[in-house]
Amino acid sequence: MADSDQRRIVVLISGSGSNLQALIDALGTPALPDARIVLVLSNRKAAYGLTRAQQAAPPIPTAYLALQPYLKAHPGATREDYDAEVAKIVVQARPDIVVLAGWMHIMSEAFLDVLNGDRPYEHGKAVQRPIPVINLHPALPGAFDGAHAIERAYEAFQKGEIKHSGCMVHRVVREVDAGEPVIVREVEIKEGEPIEAFEERLHKTEWEIIVQGAAKVLDEVKPSLEKRS
Repeated sequence: MADSDQRRIVVLISGSGSNLQALIDALGTPALPDARIVLVLSNRKAAYGLTRAQQAAPPIPTAYLALQPYLKAHPGATREDYDAEVAKIVVQARPDIVVLAGWMHIMSEAFLDVLNGDRPYEHGKAVQRPIPVINLHPALPGAFDGAHAIERAYEAFQKGEIKHSGCMVHRVVREVDAGEPVIVREVEIKEGEPIEAFEERLHKTEWEIIVQGAAKVLDEVKPSLEKRS
């Protein structure tokens, strides 16, 4: 397959990379055809997801950039400067889409402005076509935005406030976890089960929908060869 036919994905991670692994495993299958991950970027040096990328066949290029070391190395720099630098690294990999798969850092507008082409990533250079960014979030739309969503949902169930939770892949916009949902899936919370059991079932569902969400958004910007023929 010619490089120009391949659909390019950049994945941003912070931790173990189990969601990244789901994407890696789906590459070249009917679930995610004509696609390759061209870069895995982490904001934590010890993230096991970087090892997963390096152990993939073929190995996936990786990058690391953390906020505090960046700010220390660039006196006077801001969080927005860091986000713009992350965006620059992402754009240089020429992705068709960007997937936030357990990326534990809320992006400022600077990141999206670069990906949308509203802000140059280098002097005089800007993205010509907006690059879609999607995020995996372990809650239903509008339910538990932000951090610790699984714990908050489990606690709400124990109080009788909800009957189930779920997870979604959504488009990334300026408001946290408020972008348009791409894939939404409910996940039951069983009476009397420990949070670990609920969390395990939720994660298995996440592994399915992150692949489905990536495929759906990829098809919008660059359909697979089969859909183009």
